[in-house]
Amino acid sequence: MSEAITPEIFNHLVELAALALDPQEAEYVRKQLNNQLKAIQELEDIPLDGNVTATSHGVPYTAEISPAPREDAWHPYPNPQDILAQAPETGDSYIVVPDIPHTTLE
Repeated sequence: MSEAITPEIFNHLVELAALALDPQEAEYVRKQLNNQLKAIQELEDIPLDGNVTATSHGVPYTAEISPAPREDAWHPYPNPQDILAQAPETGDSYIVVPDIPHTTLE
């Protein structure tokens, strides 16, 4: 299998993701991504009987062996003021966080 992620494609992806990689890091990550794609291709090439169902886990979780979903209950923290007292800035019982400047990618 030839490399699916060429240096040109990788550089384009790095630019789209706004990553800052030096050339050595970039080549390492590109090779690792190609290794992952190669491993996926090898798995896809394994012949399987048509009766084999797809699974995301090696152990089937049927209703009989799976625990029942837990109740989604809200449990308020007993002293929220203790947490707020640790924040550098608060307002109306909320932690104020600094604004993150947004930039547009071209």
